[in-house]
Amino acid sequence: MTGRIRLNEDNRRWWTLAAMCFALFMVMLDNTVVNVALPSIQKDLGATVSGLEWTVNAYTLAFAVLLVTGGRLGDIFGRRRMFLFGVVTFAASSAFIGFSQSEAWLVAGRAIQGMGAAFMMPGTLSIISNAFPPEERGRAIGTWAGVSALALAIGPVVGGFLVENVSWQSIFFLNVPVAVGAVAVTLFATHESRDETAPRTIDIPGVATITVGLSALVLALVEANSWGWGSARIVGLFVTAGISLAAFAIIELRSRYPMVDFRFFRSRSFLGANIVAFIVSFAMLAMFFFLALYMQNIKGYSPLEAGVRFLPSTLVIMIAGPIAGRLTDRVGPRPLISTGLLLVAGSLFWQGHLSPDTPYAFLAGAFVLMGFGMGLVMSPMSTAAMNSVEPTKAGVASGILSMSRMVGGSFGVAAMGALISGLGSQRLGQLLPGLSDSARSKLTDALGSGAGSQATGRTATALQDSFVYALNNGLRIGALVALVGAVVAAVLIEPKRTTAPAETEPLPATPAAESIAA
Repeated sequence: MTGRIRLNEDNRRWWTLAAMCFALFMVMLDNTVVNVALPSIQKDLGATVSGLEWTVNAYTLAFAVLLVTGGRLGDIFGRRRMFLFGVVTFAASSAFIGFSQSEAWLVAGRAIQGMGAAFMMPGTLSIISNAFPPEERGRAIGTWAGVSALALAIGPVVGGFLVENVSWQSIFFLNVPVAVGAVAVTLFATHESRDETAPRTIDIPGVATITVGLSALVLALVEANSWGWGSARIVGLFVTAGISLAAFAIIELRSRYPMVDFRFFRSRSFLGANIVAFIVSFAMLAMFFFLALYMQNIKGYSPLEAGVRFLPSTLVIMIAGPIAGRLTDRVGPRPLISTGLLLVAGSLFWQGHLSPDTPYAFLAGAFVLMGFGMGLVMSPMSTAAMNSVEPTKAGVASGILSMSRMVGGSFGVAAMGALISGLGSQRLGQLLPGLSDSARSKLTDALGSGAGSQATGRTATALQDSFVYALNNGLRIGALVALVGAVVAAVLIEPKRTTAPAETEPLPATPAAESIAA
């Protein structure tokens, strides 16, 4: 291969970008194709509803919890090395899932797949940040964001086609050749990079406390609506998360070689980018999750038909992302992020006027507006975060940013679910005043699991009305959250990179560190 293609420092970084996009495409595609396959998985393996939920939750939990650890291990032991480990783990677990013979096998494979993704995701962004100088980084990250949107856009379509014409296993086997391509191009073109200021040691107390804290937090968010926000299990998980994350902060502030340097957050741009990441994921994932329920359970679309109808949003993100990346190099990230979040707020407010009979054309316009808004936010947000730290710290910085997105998305889905449950229950009481408390509780549970698609007559009408009423209010609240994000971006994100990132003091090299580095 090297005999035909001559590598130099000008084209090597673009080959590196291609390798990172290969891997990112695989991870993002897997985020959407699995949901389409769940009914077939249930039928084939005889999986329970709880097992299907954990098919999604096991991946989300492992992914979110290990992002910061994966990013930091890349900084310490080599970003290319940890990235390749993630790719191989992801591909091997995908093949493992494809041969699943039981529900437990499937859930275990999804957890391992999430671990692989946690090593890959921060690696893609940190390797790109090291390969490209700051003045070209926005363009590269814009391409990275566009590929992510493309994978999200075609995921439901590809998944629906494969499930209907091949098998549900094929959506996991598809990852193997993509991973082979990512590994080959990475080995061919990508330089190794690491944080040369850090010793080759792992902050075990830091890893342990952040793992326990994030595990408890994400699990509580995922299960809060099922177990009850005031239940002993959920309260216990939130308390555990609070104590563990506080302990993590104390350990890191006192550690000589911390896993996360809290001085990152002295940068207004880094702090602002992480708040924006949380907010934009909160709004976007909650919208997609519950509008998918609306289109399938209220409008009667199949999963594939619903996935196709989201294309105006994801395709526009795919186009707008690279354009926004190039503009970031010229005008800075702040005006793009603020404008994008204003468009997101406008789209959510637009969507917050649905009825059971709303035609799809009404939503299509809002989806296009959402796509422009998200496209203007995603790559400038990532560029703002990565330009605000030293390249040596790119791995852990990328992990923190990705973690903010994952936790924001989990929180958005959980909060929207709780809102739909609470407001929907009140609305049911108004529409069906003769209901007993137990009957209303059962119908309220149906709001989040199909909006009563099996109910008939007046009850079905009341359930649909209550679901749409609660959804509209949730979308309008999401619009307010996006407006807050626009203000945060305008206040915290620096218009351009006017100063160098805050440097951390070089750490003294130890003999062990020197021998490993050699």
